[in-house]
Amino acid sequence: MILSRKLMPDLVAIQAFECAARHASFTRASRELNLTQSAVSRQVKDLENYLGALLFERIRQRVVLSEDGRRFLPEARKLLQQAEETMLLAMSSADAKSSLSIATLPTFGSRWLSPRLPDFVRQHPGVILNVGSRSAPFDFEEENFELAIHYGQPVWARATCTYLCSESILPVADGALLASGPKLTPADLLNEPLLHLATRPRLWSQWLEWAGLPGETAYRGHRFDQFSMIIEAAVAGMGYALLPRYLIEQELKSGELQVVLDLPMETDNCYYTVLPEVGTPSSTSQHFISWLISQVGGQG
Repeated sequence: MILSRKLMPDLVAIQAFECAARHASFTRASRELNLTQSAVSRQVKDLENYLGALLFERIRQRVVLSEDGRRFLPEARKLLQQAEETMLLAMSSADAKSSLSIATLPTFGSRWLSPRLPDFVRQHPGVILNVGSRSAPFDFEEENFELAIHYGQPVWARATCTYLCSESILPVADGALLASGPKLTPADLLNEPLLHLATRPRLWSQWLEWAGLPGETAYRGHRFDQFSMIIEAAVAGMGYALLPRYLIEQELKSGELQVVLDLPMETDNCYYTVLPEVGTPSSTSQHFISWLISQVGGQG
């Protein structure tokens, strides 16, 4: 990609603009940036000339964002944040043999991936990892990631998905909740408090139908938009949850959660590793994918 130098942003001028907008004052901005007030004013004026737009209106002793300024401010902050993230990423891996930036699903990353990463680092000393959470597909050309872990169907624009593993879910609950009565059957769960994942609202209905029961009444109950929230709610005794076993390894081991019925149901979607179509994957990316496959093993 060849960028026009005429369109490259002046980050110093953008920083002066953002700071003045936040404080509604060139004087306060000059103190934060350790510049003179006239230097801040000049940077903003240069930016206005560059954009061909008036960014501030001068009202008495204050500067107030114009309509153009209000529109430009979010983009200015995004540019500054991206610049900072780029520099921090470069600094973090300055002395490393290699680095790898990975995007992963939030709960999968915190509960399954992160506890296992020390093993990868031991096997590959000198590799610096940058792990971020993403819940949906993104454009690799706009994000600083070399590899992603994706749940769903093998569909990702301008990228290649490779099967990693399937997923199965089973009903679990707080041990104290289970101790309060006799062993439950699938039919009994229709009258119990159910915990739902907002992004996958039909899980309970599908599981009950898979168990041979009508699922149309299985939509009542509390809803959460992350598996991590459902796990905490289940541990707190709020109700019964359908969860993949691999996300609750520690809770099952400690007894905080117990399997209600050992009737796992495989879901329609799977996990995939994702690499951008453009470019050749680094050897570190390839090593990481091989390591992931070895860690997954036969887990569902």
